[in-house]
Amino acid sequence: MARAATTTDAFNAVAEPRRREILDALRSGEQPVGELVRRLGLGQPQVSKHLRVLREVGAVEVRGEGRQRLYRVNGEALRPIHDWVASFERLWEDRFDAFDAVLDDLKRPEGEKR
Repeated sequence: MARAATTTDAFNAVAEPRRREILDALRSGEQPVGELVRRLGLGQPQVSKHLRVLREVGAVEVRGEGRQRLYRVNGEALRPIHDWVASFERLWEDRFDAFDAVLDDLKRPEGEKR
């Protein structure tokens, strides 16, 4: 089965670890490419390539300020990822609750076990 292009949706775009690093770096606010290059230790062409993919799926937005282009996260474009992960929240909570119960049982003295 052929893999979908990285520019088809946010899921495919953020599947690449470097793109997630870029999004993490942009959480603190707008940044120019040069700052992202410095923070991530990547070459400018690599960062620009990843920013282009993120821009094509809408995960980042860009605006010009003089000669600089400033990038920022567009959280709305990442909503499908958030919604999908949130759908597992109840499952995780139930499993953590069950795990807590097992740990509580293990902490009890032998005679007090359920």
